[in-house]
Amino acid sequence: MFHWLRDRRRAEVRKRPFPPGWVAFMHTNLPHYCLLDDLERAELHATMQVFLQEKHWEGCGGLDLTDEIRVTIAAQACLLQLGLPHDYYRNVESILVYPSTVVPPEYHPGVFETVSGPIDAPVPVLGQAFAQGPVILVWDAVLHGARHPDQGHNVVYHEFAHKLDMLDGAADGTPLIADRDQFAEWVAVCSYEFLRLRSLAEKGHKTFLDAYGATNEAEFFAVATEEFFDRPLALQKHTPDLYRVLSAYYRQDPAGRANRTCPEEE
Repeated sequence: MFHWLRDRRRAEVRKRPFPPGWVAFMHTNLPHYCLLDDLERAELHATMQVFLQEKHWEGCGGLDLTDEIRVTIAAQACLLQLGLPHDYYRNVESILVYPSTVVPPEYHPGVFETVSGPIDAPVPVLGQAFAQGPVILVWDAVLHGARHPDQGHNVVYHEFAHKLDMLDGAADGTPLIADRDQFAEWVAVCSYEFLRLRSLAEKGHKTFLDAYGATNEAEFFAVATEEFFDRPLALQKHTPDLYRVLSAYYRQDPAGRANRTCPEEE
């Protein structure tokens, strides 16, 4: 009964008119939005309506959480799921947004806590995704990444890719893939590309994928997702096998979209 009521409510929310002001935000902040075809755009709008309503949004550090902020984040998060069978990021309940770079407080061990090694100093954070917690984002980084896809750094894609990765209970760089053959190809290609990136990064060579992706398999998937959606033609050229398995997983072809012409430019 609960699922029936939820699905009925979601169906009604998906049918609501999409506010013109929200479309204006997306045209201004998301250069790739105009490359979506009519069906893709309609599905993105519908998914965003549910996502925006169901998640708890909170402005932190004095940030006034505006519609522009919520819509810009939701559009990018929902674009990742555009071709996936999904449940609106069921592992995301809250999205916390700070105005600028966050530096976590310094960690102090408890009186009865045994420390086995040195405690790392806090480092600046642009985004974080917790397996059993919220997604944390920094608005100035969100906006910059959204407006400049040519740079290949997008904190929303990165953190929500982590959330997709975590749906099977582990942040291991392999999201839920039901098809056995597709899973086998994913493991073969991503393992090879991850180890190649790590080898190049350790030798100090310049790499197309951000060297941060060599940290571990989970970060590799998140970094690869950023490039897949932001610079698909370049990713397809540099690592065609990686582009192919990401396209099969996400059920999208951003490289094909990149060859379209925005209606405003016709």
